[in-house]
Amino acid sequence: MNSIRFKSRKLAKVFNSEKELFREYGIRLGTLIKRRMSVLRAAPTLEDVSHRPPERRHELKGRRKGTFAVDLEHPYRLVFKPDHNPLPFKEDGGIDLRKVTAITIVGVEDYH
Repeated sequence: MNSIRFKSRKLAKVFNSEKELFREYGIRLGTLIKRRMSVLRAAPTLEDVSHRPPERRHELKGRRKGTFAVDLEHPYRLVFKPDHNPLPFKEDGGIDLRKVTAITIVGVEDYH
């Protein structure tokens, strides 16, 4: 992604320091978060992030429509949303993942 922002300063501080990341989430989950962040940073667009495991990029539903997640370790997911205003939509009304080049990290959640 051309741009990755964070929902809060605290989240940015944790994600931008390996020490803080491991302190907050433990070594196993922290390592998975680092891997997923590397994939997100390397992807030119959201479409380039695999919808197959291990990342399994997927759009959330219901009240979270327009928000996405990638798998970490069950039940945890790295949750983010496109950081575009306005959002790029396709003719069918879905988000055009080929045009999403910026995201905001919302957090690590168990939303199940």
